[in-house]
Order: sequence, then C-alpha cells, then structure tokens
Amino acid sequence: MTKLSVNINKVATLRNSRGGDVPNLLKVAKDLQFFGAEGITVHPRPDQRHIRYSDARELPAVVTTEYNIEGNPIPEFMDLVLSIKPTQVTLVPDAEDAITSNAGWDTIANASFLKDTIARFKVEGIRTSIFVDPNLEMIEAAVATGTDRIELYTEAFAHHYPVNKEKAIAPYRDAAILANKLGLGINAGHDLSLDNIAFFAQEIPGLLEVSIGHALMSESLYLGFETVVQRYLSHLAK
Repeated sequence: MTKLSVNINKVATLRNSRGGDVPNLLKVAKDLQFFGAEGITVHPRPDQRHIRYSDARELPAVVTTEYNIEGNPIPEFMDLVLSIKPTQVTLVPDAEDAITSNAGWDTIANASFLKDTIARFKVEGIRTSIFVDPNLEMIEAAVATGTDRIELYTEAFAHHYPVNKEKAIAPYRDAAILANKLGLGINAGHDLSLDNIAFFAQEIPGLLEVSIGHALMSESLYLGFETVVQRYLSHLAK
C-alpha cells in the first residue's frame, strides 16, 4: 500500500504568523501520526518562513513513523540533514525565493552534483529521493545518481485532471513503468488532493509514498469548521 506522509509546513506558517507556539508543531506531528499518518514531511527553506531549522531538529523526538526532510541541498541544508539523519531526504531544486517547488531536477546537467550529494547521505544510512518531472529521459538518468527513489512532481497532473484525467495521468504512468523497470522507488507529491488522489494512486504502479501538505491542511480546515463552530456555540450557550 502507498504510505501517506503529511507535510506540516503550513502548520508552521500559521504559527509563525502570530508568533508564539500556537499551533504547536510537535503536538500536531504527534497527533497526525495518531490519526494514521505514516510519515511526517518538512521542507525548511533558507529564510525559515515556515519550518525552521530548529523545528526540524526537534521533530525526531515525536516522529515515530517516517521522517522526510525536503529541500535544496545547499550547505546549510546538508549539515542539517546529516546531523538529524532522518528516514529520507528528498532533494528539490527550488530557488531560495521560490513560493513553492516548481520543477524537477535536470538529472543530466546535474548528474555529478547529485551523485556526490546523494553519496554523502547514503553513507549515513539516509534513504534518498530526488524530485523529478515525468520525463523519461530524466528518470533514466536518475539511476546514475545513485538515488533510492524519485518523487514525481505532480502539479501538471493536478492542473489537468479536471479537464482530462486520462491525458493528465498518461506521462506519470509511463514514468512509473520506467522507474519500476530501472529499480527506482516511486514517491509523488505536489497538489495531490482528496479530489484526485484515488485515481492517481490506482494508476501509478509501485507508488510507495505520497507527500501531501497544502491540500490536506486546507481540506482539514474546511472539514473541521462545523465541529469547531458548534463547540463554540455550545460554550457560549452555558
């Protein structure tokens, strides 16, 4: 079965917007696992606008499932991951000022860099994954980097799914078939949601893990509004 790793960046964004420690990131991570999440994902960025490096260092105390740290392997990120030794590191080629990840690696142009970087993580026993578009050439070249897995960048699928789901899934299905043949594990993430996740998971052979943050947090807000409003009303009626 495909594992669900929950990205908690948006929880940190909400906390940071007011200062203080509400919502408490560690409690949220602990509760998400209690509710069934099979992993916790964070994506610290250089400006620490959501997940802070200190958060990343504190989370191992409560993560009892799998801990996945995503990010661009700049020196500070490398040092962070090597000091924590999470279950998995996912390498993402995002610019320092990127709002969110928006492209996969060029595994040909960056082959030497990725190979050297991945080797440093693997010697420490950290499972590695690299963010890639559903491009067969890039997936084939990913093998030479030594990565354990690829993470398929699914924004294009999510964007086209409402219009033509068969056309949207086709390149991802082909990418997965090739990855399986090459012995690469398959993860996926970006804009997957309750609307499209079932179809995606059914159509991607060998899908090991999905990392979902923004949609899951947004859906959780809306699905929980009724309960919270009713609780406030009940307190006010006393």
